[in-house]
Amino acid sequence: MGAVSTNAAKKIQIASRRIKAWHVSLTRTLNTQHLTASLAHVHPHAAPTCARELLMVRFSLQRISWRGVPGHTTQPCRRAASHWAAQRRQRAEGPALETLTAKWQPHWDKLEPQWNQLRNNDKGRIYVLPMFPYPSGTMHLGHLRVYTISDVLARFKHMQGYNVLHPIGWDAFGLPAENAAIERGIHPEKWTLQNIESMKAQIKVMGGRWDWDARIFLMLHQRGLAYQAESLVNYDPVDKTVLANEQVDANGCSWRSGAKVDKLMLKQWFLKIKEYQEPLLSDLAALAHNGRWPEKVLAMQRNWIGRSQGATIGFDVHSTATGERHDAIDVFTTRADTLFGVQYIALSCKHPIVQHEALGDARLRTFIDNAKHLSPDSKEGYLLQHTTARNPIAERVSGVESNVPVYVAPYVLDDYGSGAVMGVPGHDTRDHAFWRANAGNKPIRVVVGMQPGSASSPLIPESDHDKPVTDKGYIVADIDGFNGLSSDEAMHKVVAALQESGKRASITENWRLRDWLISRQRYWVKLPNLPDTFFDGRKGNPLAEDPHWKKTDCPKCGAAAERETDTMDTFMDSSWYFFRFLDPKNENALLDPHKANKGMPVDLYVGGVEHAILHLLYARFISKFLASTATWPEGTRVNGEPFRQLITQGMVHGETFTNPENGRFLRPDELDLTVPSAPCIKANGLQPHRSYEKMSKSKYNGVDPGATIAMYGVDATRAHMLFQAPVGDVLEWDAKKITGVQRWLQRILRLSTISWVPEDNLSRFEIPEHADMTLYEILKTLAQREVLEPSRSSNKPTGSQAGREMLALLTAEDRKLWIKTQQIIASVKLSYSETYSLNTIVSDLMTLTNTIHDSPQCSAVSSYLKWHSMAHLIRMTAPIAPGVAEEAWHLLNGSSGPRTADDPRVSRLTTVFAAGFPLADFDIIPRLTRTTKCVVQIDGKRKFDVEIEKGFDGQVSKDCDSKSRWVLEQIIRSDQGQEWLHKKTGKIWGLSATKEPHARFEFVPSDWNVIIVNDGKLCNLVSPKKKKTHKCEHVHGVRDRNESAAVSPGVHELGETALNQDSDERKTVASNKNMARGLEEDNRPSKEKAASSQKLKDVTGAEQSERFTAPETTIKNNALLLSSMAASVLPVQEVHDRVNALMATLPNYLRPHYVPPQVLSNN
Repeated sequence: MGAVSTNAAKKIQIASRRIKAWHVSLTRTLNTQHLTASLAHVHPHAAPTCARELLMVRFSLQRISWRGVPGHTTQPCRRAASHWAAQRRQRAEGPALETLTAKWQPHWDKLEPQWNQLRNNDKGRIYVLPMFPYPSGTMHLGHLRVYTISDVLARFKHMQGYNVLHPIGWDAFGLPAENAAIERGIHPEKWTLQNIESMKAQIKVMGGRWDWDARIFLMLHQRGLAYQAESLVNYDPVDKTVLANEQVDANGCSWRSGAKVDKLMLKQWFLKIKEYQEPLLSDLAALAHNGRWPEKVLAMQRNWIGRSQGATIGFDVHSTATGERHDAIDVFTTRADTLFGVQYIALSCKHPIVQHEALGDARLRTFIDNAKHLSPDSKEGYLLQHTTARNPIAERVSGVESNVPVYVAPYVLDDYGSGAVMGVPGHDTRDHAFWRANAGNKPIRVVVGMQPGSASSPLIPESDHDKPVTDKGYIVADIDGFNGLSSDEAMHKVVAALQESGKRASITENWRLRDWLISRQRYWVKLPNLPDTFFDGRKGNPLAEDPHWKKTDCPKCGAAAERETDTMDTFMDSSWYFFRFLDPKNENALLDPHKANKGMPVDLYVGGVEHAILHLLYARFISKFLASTATWPEGTRVNGEPFRQLITQGMVHGETFTNPENGRFLRPDELDLTVPSAPCIKANGLQPHRSYEKMSKSKYNGVDPGATIAMYGVDATRAHMLFQAPVGDVLEWDAKKITGVQRWLQRILRLSTISWVPEDNLSRFEIPEHADMTLYEILKTLAQREVLEPSRSSNKPTGSQAGREMLALLTAEDRKLWIKTQQIIASVKLSYSETYSLNTIVSDLMTLTNTIHDSPQCSAVSSYLKWHSMAHLIRMTAPIAPGVAEEAWHLLNGSSGPRTADDPRVSRLTTVFAAGFPLADFDIIPRLTRTTKCVVQIDGKRKFDVEIEKGFDGQVSKDCDSKSRWVLEQIIRSDQGQEWLHKKTGKIWGLSATKEPHARFEFVPSDWNVIIVNDGKLCNLVSPKKKKTHKCEHVHGVRDRNESAAVSPGVHELGETALNQDSDERKTVASNKNMARGLEEDNRPSKEKAASSQKLKDVTGAEQSERFTAPETTIKNNALLLSSMAASVLPVQEVHDRVNALMATLPNYLRPHYVPPQVLSNN
């Protein structure tokens, strides 16, 4: 039996420590009946310490659910959950988060045909569009992020009352699909359709909602914007097709295959995008307005269009060997002020002069062939031995080098300017590097200095001075006629001087943008149904190799003809698909002009920043063209811009591990992740280097979104993805943090069961019929149901007076809840509709959830305000977590499933998305903000601050006792007030010699005084020891004045027992003298009182600004409490009292509220 007692005692001690640590899950993890029974069998002769622990735990278990009512002694609560509430709680805890989307998806599918009719108002049409996906067959987290963002915003707009078009399609054509089909020996059509079906199923699992049912070339050709011409083009030798300039990276490699691109002269199709270069550039300013497009995208487009202001200058070229004169070279430059420092001319490999010289120079021909494989920024050059160019300014300015060498340089673009540049190594970094690589240590002249009148100082090779001066400045002193001029002034004067001399020179501008090459030698269009074997091992366009199909008759004249075997660039498809979504079944035209006017432009376009140049630039070009035709007549109103608002999401990076010894990427199975925070490599035991990098197969850091959704649920995955980072930032995916989002969503479901309604109010609680009632409407309805107390006035108030009186009946906690709800609604709406800060939305919704959860049940009104706050919370959560919101909405409205058609609330209960989006009531906030800070002093020494209601508004009579009681009642509602004023455990009761409460308020002992200053901004509680030295005694023991009462600091704090008595008495006398002077102040002249009042305001303000130092911590107090227990078994009532003290120190939200009846019956 002793062994049994010892084991039981150990269990009791463990449980006791949990209670003392305030373990919130105690009631869930311990079986109350079993532990109580175990306590009853503990040997009666157990050690005294064990016995004390035994009784503490036994009574704690009996009282674990007691909830202290502010201002009153805690009483046991026998409240049991009703059968209705229990059923609702069971429903909330029943379905797992990962099952909710599957549960409600069939219901949403049934509502699909009437989805846009499920709106509470009509705000017109809105077009939300994500960039459509390429059907690779497998979805990744990047897909999940972009389509979650667009789906959230589309759902929000629907709930606001807009008729939302949110379509999606497939970027089904292109090199990846064709190459994958060739590699697998599958027809491209079969491969693409299989992937589409697979990815469509994966995207539907995301919980998103899209409209899946949603002959430009000839028009362009008729307008003269499509043409065919011989051109030097980029050719991919691996994919066997031509590439646009935009599809070749800075290293001269193909964007898709990675192969070095060749330069070939081929006859190709082009679109004249240069015809639209001016509006494409100038209209970017409108897109920048109010941040509608990200600045980084605008900058990338400006740079790609590349307008530069400069001058075109002619250089005469001749052969020194034969004396032959070549055609003059026109050179474009943005720095005509550096013409005095030209030291060479560089020509592109395809320049006519170079091609002419190559006819008789085998070495040059070899150089040209090798240049195809050089990078665009190569410093390689070839000197044309017998060719020079004459600087046109040399005739007017002495000292300028007249004849300069001519080089062939691969860095010169064939189609930029005239394929020729002037080399100024003293003022251009690239020219400087080229000159040093090809001319060695020949001197470099500097003609622009940073100060007016500076002298020319040549650059010295291999020294710190061998750096070009690239900034604008002033012409150096030895340039006659131009010295001292600024660079801008010199540019215009140089052009004017050349023109006066009869030289070719003009102020002009140049554009980097080139016409769009759209020809592709591939087969990705619907053509004759050829057998799969026809594609085996073939690349390029197999149709060009089929003479039977290629040869045909002209459909107009009947003469022999050849079919065009080139196809158009796939960027043509993505440049107009958003128009077709507006009229997808039109078999006679691209789309109906009326629908184009009504639906365009796209209001919200969501996609990656990687499309900033190619897709977005081409789409703007095609849209501007269509706006100039009858296809989109009203497009000119928006300058033909297709996308009103652009949202570019950041990339998703995965957790990446590398071996610190060799930098090799590690697979998950090579790691020991037993301790997630400290992984180690299985092979060597070392800790790997951890980082977040772009997901790729080679880094083994990819995450399968399908597996994540299956484990955590769609809603938790979506919310976590939005919460982790702002939309435009890189998202570092960490699945370990998703559990926090899960707990938040589960709390929403629990709160939706209306479990906060007390049992005695449950039978009278009626679910409101309207979720969007104003606070006045809510209170008026409750008053009609007699939930609110009627006015005590003999004259029934009406109008605004009635509204004020109803608001006055709200408790401070109810006001705080409603204010927080309105503030969150406003913040969330702003983030949804303007800033698109979706991460802050989740944060705000979590805050509101916690506020609702922590808000105490102060009155019957509290239940209804919580219900409305929950209704707002659920609807704001719906765009982000549709499954959880749908479940919570039906729980909140008393239904576990969709309502039948005869239900009076069927329109609202059909789906949460038919309930509309809440609107913030800004006008009510200032009327509810009625709190002020009260400084609470004990014997004149500040102890704590607490928020109390300001003013009384007729809620209490204006006599001093009523006001003082009003202030004390609000103070004791706070945790600090309970700590100091609670009758059983309050610190001032421990200091008092009597346990009798005051005659007029039970919150303080009868021998204490209360001083209330300035309507409760200061409350001083004066102990009986202080009162003995008062020169002026309070008549009623309480004094309230709106005027100031300066109170000096008090003598001692709780627990201080060894103070010097003489010092204590001197401080007490000084303190009470100040109080006495305050009491005599009523007889002073008004001016003096006003001055004194102002002085106190200054003092009080200074006091309030001090940092509050908390009393002893709760844990320390509890330790002292337990250590002071007697060595023997305590009387039952005293144990109850001490447990009361223990429970009173718990925060309100940690105090459980359910007491098993069988436990109390054993008492």
